[in-house]
Amino acid sequence: MRRLTACLILLCVAFAAGCGSDAEKPKSDSGAKAPATTTAGGCKDVKAPKKKPGGSEQRPSGPLDSSKTYTAKLETSCGDFTIALDQKASPQAAASFVSLSRSGFFDDTVFHRIVPGFVIQGGDPTASGTGGPGYSTRDAPPPDAQYTRGVVAMAKTADEPAGTAGSQFYVVTGADAGLPPEYAVVGKVTDGIDTVEKIGKLGDPNSGEAGTPSEPVVIEKATVTEVTTPSKPKKKRKRAAKD
Repeated sequence: MRRLTACLILLCVAFAAGCGSDAEKPKSDSGAKAPATTTAGGCKDVKAPKKKPGGSEQRPSGPLDSSKTYTAKLETSCGDFTIALDQKASPQAAASFVSLSRSGFFDDTVFHRIVPGFVIQGGDPTASGTGGPGYSTRDAPPPDAQYTRGVVAMAKTADEPAGTAGSQFYVVTGADAGLPPEYAVVGKVTDGIDTVEKIGKLGDPNSGEAGTPSEPVVIEKATVTEVTTPSKPKKKRKRAAKD
């Protein structure tokens, strides 16, 4: 009887030990994604995308629908920001910006120029500062055009006429860029200015006006939203009273 009892005790101990070892094994989750790492600047740690040739886009056939308002949301490795497009100030540049966004032209490109306290500049698929869509537009800027924080305008070379635009754009990060009225104003940041300012700090101060980024900042996706503007009710004319 004592031998049987001892055997039963040993079996129970072995069984309990086996159950305990199974319970302690961590559950594997092969489908779980590793959390994205962040950089010192607070952005996602990403690699610069492969450069694209550009230069083969089709020019928009006409201006945007004047009965609608358009916004462009740029999803970046540092966060998102939204631009309200100003088709009244720059109808051709605004139509081009919408067309390029919808075609995926801006997707997987970088902000190739970041000058702290001045501007962040992107829209060049070659990331060289010389790339474009293969065409240009022109909208004469008003003489009182101001380039203040959050304003989005189109970049051009010094030799091109005022208001010339390709695909490269910049967002003003300083209080006032102090630029002459030579650049087509395409819109203004209405949401996510904190993202713009975060990106604006990621330029190498030793690079001066060249604005060499201290880390890659990628435009992951550009999405355009259009909303029909409600029409204003017509005012009824007052009729003169008869004597």
